[in-house]
Order: sequence, then structure tokens, then C-alpha cells
Amino acid sequence: MQFHMIANGPKPVAPFSHAVETDGFVFVTGQMPDTPDAPGVLPEGIEAQTRNVMENLRTVLAGLDLGLEHVVMARVYLTRFQEDYDAMNETYRSFFPADRLPARTCVGVTGLAYDALIEIDLVARRPE
Repeated sequence: MQFHMIANGPKPVAPFSHAVETDGFVFVTGQMPDTPDAPGVLPEGIEAQTRNVMENLRTVLAGLDLGLEHVVMARVYLTRFQEDYDAMNETYRSFFPADRLPARTCVGVTGLAYDALIEIDLVARRPE
């Protein structure tokens, strides 16, 4: 196994690696909607928070010479599920081609770090 910390990646909110790689699979830790330049500072609204989360995930993947095209599974966590589900989906969908949407789970949760509205983690597969 390889444990990865990306130099220009988001600041972890807890003791974890940005990603762990084993047997060609890369497990990317759930990302928050802050930015590497402003840890803990979140934008308002689910659209902006979803964009920031996806950009943080893209940053971690890029640090491993991967991209969103390598994602096979995503898990989305929402604190305001009913209110934010549709808007989150529209923003999330914009990061993937229509014919290459990863498998996905989306659940409502009671709370996230930084009182975020959203967190997303990923599983990617390194090309052979």
C-alpha cells in the first residue's frame, strides 16, 4: 500500500492521508468545500460547496497523475439532503461526461467537519 499526501492539496481536518493506493485502486479521502489557500473557510450554498469539493478531489487526483476520468465510485454526504440534492446533482454532473458517470452513493448525514453542507470521497482505478 502507498499512503499519499499531496503537497498542494487541501489541508486535512483530521489525521488521514489524502489517498491510499493498493492493487491499482486509489481511495481518495472525503474532501471538504474549503480551498487549499483558505482552510476552514467555506463558500455559501450547495453549488459553490460542491464545486470546491470537486476541485479538491481533482487536485488530489492530479497529484497522483490521475483525473476524474479514472473515478469508478463516488460517495456523497449531504447535511441538508432534501433541500440540496437536486442542486448538488446539477453541479456534480458538470464534472463528468454524460456517458462516464461513476457509480455513486448519496446519503443524508447529521453533520460534517466545518459544518459543511457536503463531503465527497472517491475510488479511482489507475490505468494499466
